[in-house]
Amino acid sequence: MKPVIALVGRPNVGKSTLFNQLTRSRDALVAELPGLTRDRKYGHGRLGERPFMVIDTGGIGEGLEGVVAPITDQARAALEEADLVFFLVDGRAGINSADEELAAQLRVLDKPVHLVVNKTDGLDPEVASADFHALGFPRLHAIAAAHGRGVRGLIEESLADFPVAEPESAEEGEETRVAILGRPNVGKSTLLNRMLGEERVVVYDEAGTTRDAIHVPLERAGRRYLLIDTAGVRRRGRVFEAVEKFSVIKAMQAVEAAEVVVLVVDAREGMTDQDQHLLAHVLEAGRSVVVALNKWDGLSQDFRLRVRQQLGEQLGFAPWIRVQFTSALHGTGVGDLYELIDRAKASAFPKVSTGRLTRLLEDLVSEHSPPMIGRHRPKLRYAHIGGGNPPRIVIHGNKVEALPDGYRRYLENRFRQLLELEGTPVRVEFKSGRNPWEGKSNPLTPRQRKRRKRLLRHNRR
Repeated sequence: MKPVIALVGRPNVGKSTLFNQLTRSRDALVAELPGLTRDRKYGHGRLGERPFMVIDTGGIGEGLEGVVAPITDQARAALEEADLVFFLVDGRAGINSADEELAAQLRVLDKPVHLVVNKTDGLDPEVASADFHALGFPRLHAIAAAHGRGVRGLIEESLADFPVAEPESAEEGEETRVAILGRPNVGKSTLLNRMLGEERVVVYDEAGTTRDAIHVPLERAGRRYLLIDTAGVRRRGRVFEAVEKFSVIKAMQAVEAAEVVVLVVDAREGMTDQDQHLLAHVLEAGRSVVVALNKWDGLSQDFRLRVRQQLGEQLGFAPWIRVQFTSALHGTGVGDLYELIDRAKASAFPKVSTGRLTRLLEDLVSEHSPPMIGRHRPKLRYAHIGGGNPPRIVIHGNKVEALPDGYRRYLENRFRQLLELEGTPVRVEFKSGRNPWEGKSNPLTPRQRKRRKRLLRHNRR
């Protein structure tokens, strides 16, 4: 098993910066603002042949208004999951009461705790860390996480007491990456917690509680998922704070990294212009999508009927998108999301032979021939799968580059119907067969051409 390291400390001591150094990523948001991290974030690191897992947590001990209690709960949950703890303090600011209070809680843990004195760049490490010996931890390390100084020595020493993890055996089937996307306060974090069956991410009755993209692994019914909770995305004109702009970027990056996107829509408001804008971004990225119409419980039958009709009109351009009516708060319809996600994932990576796809193409051409281009009709010869997420169907033929978009859409829709693809956009690409003599002069002399004609006439007799 991989050892699990929890990063804890008061706000703005550099936990997320150290997380990014240990995982060699930029997954955690970093800014000179306290309280930026609110949920616990998981990441994977490796030192040579030694893999490990890191958990980033929110700051503990200094008031962050109403959300301080759930953030502290998230940090405590990380401590329970961890095999060892990195207790971060600020080497420039020195010890304060929040450090002492947290140190008292960590000293009673039955787990190894390493005191990490951060932000010692430009300082004498021994001088910067001298006062922190008073916190009573024998394992003390002075580092500068922003520059990576001392980080390798920290991880080497902390992992020395753990056996080298054996290589994990490859399990059948790959995990499905699912991004949960939507406007602020539509219930994304509540939905993720309900899917997990635990209070995994902070839920607070205030728009914008989630600021970073939170990755949570999950196994259900023999299938593995990676659920990604994203920050709520407002209209561009309403994004003012720098932190919120970072969060929007993270949400968009999560869409690019996902295989299936669950777009959460508030049933009480219906699909707004911003919801449609987010959906357009998902489709432009070519990702499979499932719409979760949340907060469905408690609505009157007449209101539900109006919402259904409105949604049918708004999704009329893409009838292949599946909609699940849910109540994340009460759990209604949440379990059924997994079936739609699985079907959307399978559709995003279709397994179709070139022979079958070519036979379907011949049937579609017989059903509706390509339009004439000038005096010639393009000829479609064969088709094959060119990739997945989104599925690309590559069609080879002659003069296909001039085919109109309407015929391309016809092929996309019919291929989707015949292959039973749902929840995913389909891309049809054309490739022309090239004439090897195109642009070249005739290599035969006039005498050779006459001789060839005589031979052809002789052979016909």
